[in-house]
Amino acid sequence: MAGSETHYTLPLPSFDKPVKLLIVVAPYYKDIADDLIAGARAVIEEAGGSHETIEVPGALEIPPAIALAERLSNYDGYVALGCVIRGETTHYETVCNDSSRGLSLLGLQGACIGNGILTVENRDQAVVRADPGGQNKGGGAAAAALHLVALARRWSGRTKGVGFKPAGEPIQIAGEGPQNA
Repeated sequence: MAGSETHYTLPLPSFDKPVKLLIVVAPYYKDIADDLIAGARAVIEEAGGSHETIEVPGALEIPPAIALAERLSNYDGYVALGCVIRGETTHYETVCNDSSRGLSLLGLQGACIGNGILTVENRDQAVVRADPGGQNKGGGAAAAALHLVALARRWSGRTKGVGFKPAGEPIQIAGEGPQNA
């Protein structure tokens, strides 16, 4: 049973310059969303970061909102929050799959995103996963975004040199010693 397992949690990263995250939340189930937001804010502040929060109508609007912010604003990372509870139709699968796919694609393009959109079978499962004193997946999503920001900063400015000569390095021409270009 997953509820009785223990999991390792990475310590929060530290930052030498300020980090700012955008929390994008779909408050369809307002009480659940509020608990997720509280968890995310607490983790961001614990890491010394700042945050802003915006609301969108539903989980399907979270990826486009993050895409807009990534293109038009200056956030270091993003926290996606919401809750999708299975209903009687296949709409649940569409919302779960498409919101997750949208966030994954943005992440593969370089956006630092923590996915805290709950996808659950019933309200009781959502309450457990949003519990401020328990699992709080909002806090977990914020931590994930912070870890990705730390990796992005660690690797920023580095080049692999594929097809280009990094500035300041000598070039080697076959049969000759190093020369400056």
